[in-house]
Amino acid sequence: MNTFAVSQLSTLRWSMEQDASAYSAMGFEGIGLYRPKLDDFGIDRTIELLCESSLHVTSLSWAGGFTGSCGLGVDDSVRDAIKAVREAANLRADTLIVLAGGRNNHIRSHARRTLCDALREVSAAAESFDVHLSLEPIHPGCGDEWSFIHDLRTTLDIIEDVGSTHLGLALDTYHVGMDDDTIKWLPDLKPHLNLVQFGDGRHSPVGEMNRCLLGEGCVPLQRFYEALVEQGYQGPMEVELLGEDIENVSYEQVLQHAKLFFDRLSGSVSRS
Repeated sequence: MNTFAVSQLSTLRWSMEQDASAYSAMGFEGIGLYRPKLDDFGIDRTIELLCESSLHVTSLSWAGGFTGSCGLGVDDSVRDAIKAVREAANLRADTLIVLAGGRNNHIRSHARRTLCDALREVSAAAESFDVHLSLEPIHPGCGDEWSFIHDLRTTLDIIEDVGSTHLGLALDTYHVGMDDDTIKWLPDLKPHLNLVQFGDGRHSPVGEMNRCLLGEGCVPLQRFYEALVEQGYQGPMEVELLGEDIENVSYEQVLQHAKLFFDRLSGSVSRS
């Protein structure tokens, strides 16, 4: 069965304690941890808190930025990613999300080679700790500085090039779900798919991420869910919502709406 979870980016202003309490009370089974919140609260306290809250760690965000666009050199980014691998192992997280980093004035072939070399090194550590990495493609309209990897074909090519059994992908419907071909890709993605994040938007991303409540945008989330079930995907499903369109909605309302939306999705598939 899929674990329904919430990414902490959805409740960015809340503390770790508030997140755990609210997610559990709302009926979610998992939590996507955000490393700055983890650093603030401490990993040992987090493990204890999540045990008390009966929340499973579906993901840890994020490691990477290997091209230098995030302020770290390649070696420092790799060291930080290996540190994140150890954190993910201690948390028993389903996956560690990895971002490539922006092109940062590199030619594309050099950026790709730098990324693959770094992923091979980090994947070796991930294999030793039995942690699964998930490379996430980011829409160019809102994330050029975070990743030069924008589409599923390129993501799969890099995964196959690196060749590690512990490197897969994270699919965020906000970033790739407005492309009509994405659902057609699911049979090819399924063997590599570690995490699905549900996000919606009223238009294609431009500038800052601007997500709306699930089901109120143009991403065909029900078709995504049905296709994932049809493909036999049993991994975690996370809500990730942030942006101007939901700034005036309380976190409690965001969580309640998301949980009801997931309940309707799973209920509709069960009845069919």
